[in-house]
Amino acid sequence: MSLLNTLSLILEAATAGLGVWLGWSKKKNYGWLIALTFVLYVIYDLSRFLNLALPAKGLLFLVASASIFCAVWLLAQQS
Repeated sequence: MSLLNTLSLILEAATAGLGVWLGWSKKKNYGWLIALTFVLYVIYDLSRFLNLALPAKGLLFLVASASIFCAVWLLAQQS
């Protein structure tokens, strides 16, 4: 795994952690959706790094895309 991939994985995990923090302590539903999106990204990246087969890569990205779409929608509704 290259340095760039490692940094990307760290940022994805940190973003997922911030999403959990937003959902848990700030009671923001979009935080949970952000966390879900980036946890799925971490799963995908780790599977590539560990050479694991993901049977449903397309479904993984569909759920991640729907999750971040809903998070942005909730953010837009607040303003």
